Amino acid sequence: MKHPVKTSLLTALVLVFGTASADPMYPSDAEGFHGYLRAGAGSTTADGGGPQSCYGLGGNTMKYRLGNECDAYTEFGYTKAIAKSGDVTYMATLWVNAFAPTSDFGDRKVGIVKAYVEAQGLDFLAGGTAWVGKRFYYRPDIHMLDMQYINMNGTGAGLDRIGNVGPGKFSYAFFKDNDITVTDPVTKVVSTQSAVRQNFIYGEIPVNQNGTLDLAASYIVGQGKDNDAFGPKHNGWQVSAFHRQSKVFGGGNTFGVQYGVGPGVGGAGNGQMGASGSTSFGSDVKRTRVFNDMAIQPLDHFGMEFVALWQKDESNATGSSTWTTVGVRPVYALTNNFKLVAELGTDRVTQPNGLPAKRLTKITFAPTISAGPGLWSRPELRAFVTYGKWNDAATASVNAANNSGPVYNNNTSGTSYGFQVETWF
Repeated sequence: MKHPVKTSLLTALVLVFGTASADPMYPSDAEGFHGYLRAGAGSTTADGGGPQSCYGLGGNTMKYRLGNECDAYTEFGYTKAIAKSGDVTYMATLWVNAFAPTSDFGDRKVGIVKAYVEAQGLDFLAGGTAWVGKRFYYRPDIHMLDMQYINMNGTGAGLDRIGNVGPGKFSYAFFKDNDITVTDPVTKVVSTQSAVRQNFIYGEIPVNQNGTLDLAASYIVGQGKDNDAFGPKHNGWQVSAFHRQSKVFGGGNTFGVQYGVGPGVGGAGNGQMGASGSTSFGSDVKRTRVFNDMAIQPLDHFGMEFVALWQKDESNATGSSTWTTVGVRPVYALTNNFKLVAELGTDRVTQPNGLPAKRLTKITFAPTISAGPGLWSRPELRAFVTYGKWNDAATASVNAANNSGPVYNNNTSGTSYGFQVETWF
């Protein structure tokens, strides 16, 4: 029995990144009310039960997310065309979000994550866009890992998708990151970790049939005095190249190479390069990453995501560590609205000074009610069982990375179970 695919892969990717553009790399918000939600409830067999527990190595790694998200998160907002002048449309966007490290949002603080205005279709930019404000910007991800391998979000201004500059399109953005000054009321010492960040993208370059190349770079200048509470300030940078191949077994493939220095390595524990990391990072702090992410839909009732990633982090203070991970998420639809989803991922992280490598393998089985049979069909209402297994070298890291605390003690395995909803709209 064949099942109609209600949402194509491209359309789903567009929704994931909150964009109305034909290319999900450039997240211009579509008019209307849109958002994202994940929430659920679960428990664990560890330590006699208790809050849902998750399996990850923490540090500079990311965990496989199916049946392994112990938090709750939502973001939503509205975009409206507020003016039109000739062929130019002015769009205003306002979004809020809320995050809880547990299953209950409770009275968690709501924050503003988007507040910006765009002028779309400017003739002097050959159809490009100008914008000012706070926004999501150039933030594709590896869905299974919830890892935005490049993320240029922030508050600033930019010119996007300028045409007539060769085979591709050029974008430039200026951001001010960590724009906070700390004053000690006693000593009057003023400190800051603020930085000025400039992002450059030359993308949508056709390189082969159904294949395009994006080149992205960030240059970060640390601000403030070298003798303040946060210590010396450093500049940094990153360069990235992404090859995107469409029409691969009904889906697509992304291959990426990235290199960052100093603040250009991005934040710890989120995998994001492109935005400013700590300006205390000097030129000895480096990150190199190579990955391949494939999402395919060869049959109406069968889809799959596969990821392989290698990342090396270096610094004089902590030495060198390499994270290697491989994972797969197959999705098989039994009916138009019921599918079986599984996810298997394995991680290995080397340690300096000859210490043994940390290893973790996580597997999840999740019967799922879904809006369609496709890999990206949402909403999904899931029941899940997750099993994690790790070696002795990883025990401390698994306990430290778990939202429920060190419930695994000296054990090297655990099981969790529960229910979760995920949707974007």
